[in-house]
Amino acid sequence: MNSLLSLVLVAVAAYLVGSLSFAVIVSRVMGLNDPRTYGSKNPGATNVLRSGSKAAAVATLLLDAVKGWLPVAAVQWWGQPYGLGEGAMAVAGLAAFLGHLFPVYFRFAGGKGVATALGVLVATSGWLALATGLTWLIVAYAFRYSSLAALVAALFAPAYYAFGDGVAWVADGSLLLSTSIMCLLLIWRHAPNISRLVKGTETKLGVKKDPAA
Repeated sequence: MNSLLSLVLVAVAAYLVGSLSFAVIVSRVMGLNDPRTYGSKNPGATNVLRSGSKAAAVATLLLDAVKGWLPVAAVQWWGQPYGLGEGAMAVAGLAAFLGHLFPVYFRFAGGKGVATALGVLVATSGWLALATGLTWLIVAYAFRYSSLAALVAALFAPAYYAFGDGVAWVADGSLLLSTSIMCLLLIWRHAPNISRLVKGTETKLGVKKDPAA
């Protein structure tokens, strides 16, 4: 019962941290328009970049990643005395990611979770995050589509984790499951992007779309 209660508390705390929509918060602090009112209307770093402020986009990217990393890292640092291990890390990472997708502070209308997912992977394994991040960079550089890069990286992340077992890390079943669920949700959130990619109407990186008034 104590173990179950601990997992519930971890999930709630991680979800609340993940619910901090830094695209909106950073934009407000820097005096920019709400990212939910222009471009793709997605509260994420890529859309904030369309505001013309690279500093705001970088800040959003880093903070969104940190909020995915922090709950998992906190379990690693302080969870052992309470019997919290990989299972609790998996719960923390998935809850933080769900917080980003469905933030309680912003009427459950959140972003797509790319940076937050990467933050979770950093806490899970630095090598896993590096492999996934490099996949995103390579695809983004080659095709200039942030959404396509995110989709390919999401497909590869669970595979990297599974096949890297015993080579670069020791894989855990609960972490593999949470990573897979997280990546499937990320792909689901990119459904409109997939449609635009098929139609050839997706906006490329560096191209402004419906700039803020």
